[in-house]
Amino acid sequence: MARGTRVAQAVSAGGVVCEERDGDVMVAMCGRLKTGLWALPKGTPDRGETLEETALREVQEETGLSVEIATPLGHIEYWFTRDGERIHKRVYFYLMRPCGGSFDDHDPEFDVVRWASAMEAFDTLTYASEREVLQRAMAALDAGEPVR
Repeated sequence: MARGTRVAQAVSAGGVVCEERDGDVMVAMCGRLKTGLWALPKGTPDRGETLEETALREVQEETGLSVEIATPLGHIEYWFTRDGERIHKRVYFYLMRPCGGSFDDHDPEFDVVRWASAMEAFDTLTYASEREVLQRAMAALDAGEPVR
């Protein structure tokens, strides 16, 4: 790192929203068609929010779904640079279940939100770190965490 480069810490929270359909686990995915980005829903806390509150709000905003947290899935970490500042980011994820809402009500941050089988989601997610989070979610489900 270059001398004098500022380093900042950043945090986000989000979820792996899973639903069982005909014996398959389906996962909510968010996409940007122009760039081909496919991601899990997540975002930055508002002032005073807990990580859990942030995850619930961001997932609802980005997917249109009302969700509930089933279990924490840990976090991922990465570095990036913005405006000459080096940023270390942690993103906390939760396994979530939908309990209402509709993809039709997602905010404009993503062009499309859709269900994908866990295998398709694993093959489609852009970032390896989010594929790792999806694996954690599948392990939690295999360990007996129920989906609806």
